[in-house]
Amino acid sequence: MGIELTEEMRERLSKALDDHCPVVAASVEPDGYPKLSFYGSTQVFSSDQLAIWHRDPSKGLIERLPHSDKMAFVYRHPTDRVFWRFTGRARIDDTPEVRDKVYANMPEIEQALDADRKGRAIIIDVDRVVGRGLEMVRDGA
Repeated sequence: MGIELTEEMRERLSKALDDHCPVVAASVEPDGYPKLSFYGSTQVFSSDQLAIWHRDPSKGLIERLPHSDKMAFVYRHPTDRVFWRFTGRARIDDTPEVRDKVYANMPEIEQALDADRKGRAIIIDVDRVVGRGLEMVRDGA
């Protein structure tokens, strides 16, 4: 079975902030320790990719990615009893089309925090999704 992110995932991630269910992301520090962060811009980018907008164009995750591209994301809606854990490999994509799409698809409050669009688009190739009664794995992963 391959990765096929669903319309429900797209909808829930797009309104995670409004639902008070922010997505938590883990990346790897250069010293090997995990770093947890909230990414209100987390979105389904394609059938097998997530995307986030990183507001600081040169620090934080941008500095961590050259050391390790591995990331994990957790979405949980306790009332609806929905839980997903996404793991995959992240990369910066500075092409205008990707930047425009990621910026346009994030919540307005996130856009307002980077009105000058100085941030960078990060694309995550999802290798595994686990949730209640759900497990998807990228073919060959």
